[in-house]
Amino acid sequence: MKDIFFDLSVRSVRLNLMRSILASIGIVIGVVAISSMGMLGTNMQLQVKDQLSSGADTIVITADAVRAGPPGSGTTSSATGITKTQLSKIKLAAGTTSTIVPIYSTNTEFTYGNVPGRSSVYGIDPDDITKFLTIENGTNLGGINDALVGSTFATSFNLKIGNRIKIGKDSDESQPIVRIVGILAARGMSSDNVNTDNAIIVSDDWYTNQYGGKDTYSQVNVIVKNIDTITDVETAIDTKLNTDKKTPAVRISDASSRISSITSSLSSITTFILAIGGISLLVAATSIFNVMMMSVNERIQEIGILLSIGTEKGEVRRMFLYEAIILGILGAGVGGVGSLIIGYSVVSYMIGTTEFFFLPESILYIPIGMAIGLVVCILSGLYPAWRASNMDPIDALRSE
Repeated sequence: MKDIFFDLSVRSVRLNLMRSILASIGIVIGVVAISSMGMLGTNMQLQVKDQLSSGADTIVITADAVRAGPPGSGTTSSATGITKTQLSKIKLAAGTTSTIVPIYSTNTEFTYGNVPGRSSVYGIDPDDITKFLTIENGTNLGGINDALVGSTFATSFNLKIGNRIKIGKDSDESQPIVRIVGILAARGMSSDNVNTDNAIIVSDDWYTNQYGGKDTYSQVNVIVKNIDTITDVETAIDTKLNTDKKTPAVRISDASSRISSITSSLSSITTFILAIGGISLLVAATSIFNVMMMSVNERIQEIGILLSIGTEKGEVRRMFLYEAIILGILGAGVGGVGSLIIGYSVVSYMIGTTEFFFLPESILYIPIGMAIGLVVCILSGLYPAWRASNMDPIDALRSE
């Protein structure tokens, strides 16, 4: 059966079309803001998780900071590193099924041709390199002066296999030279604390010849064979090395703790951004409220006639709520389409990839934004609808 009150609501919207469109624009902006920002935050989290998952089977062990000042002073000095003795204990605790990769690292200047730069340098046993890194072009380290470079590093300086790089300060006359024999595949942000995309990788022997510290590693990575055992291996290493729980000798972390920490931070940022987007919906709610109040004031005599001929208060309320719902559907519908287009553009520009854009956890923000926009419209129409239904028919008919 046709609802005459719905037809009256549609008629009111059509008669005041421009005003209705302007009111709905606020809802459109609010829906787009909430949906786009929500999708951006979700895509950032998914991107980070995907990049960090490359080292999900790896436990990273670094020396804990050594206190330099008196207790309570809050001053610390850098830890010396992982010793050979600690490495032996790590191997014992991790068991024969795990792969142990001791790593030296530093950050230093370099020169390619006449172009100076600064980069991380990792010293790794050549036999261990292919256990967790992929050589995309070229070969593994062979000679003492061979080096591998990350994909970003190679692209930035237009490096090719066979090119030579001087490592150290340009003013140093004994600046060592390494020859590039391979370029590593891109890894992105890895959870194993070895960020090779913009780094130089040399052999452990070359590294200790240049920088010393042969008996002290910057970190030790433990790659477990079965990821389900990572917690057990972590506990075993902690028991072996951190005998004094008040002053632990090493810091042990894995991908789950890193992912949890980063995604928690991103989640907080996303929530903050969504709150900002929600402000636009509050502004839109005010606009819808004003439009509905104007509609009530302009139709006072119409309301008086309806009430005087026996129309129930609930039916009058329904008529004005229909009008609010129509405005909400228009705004939410256009906002949903706009969110898809603008959200895709924002994610592509800010993150550089839309690989995760159409996943359910990302797209879900569009119907959420639309639903919030519709609810805001309905709430904004409640008081005007109540006011209209509670008018005195006599007073309404007398109004000019």
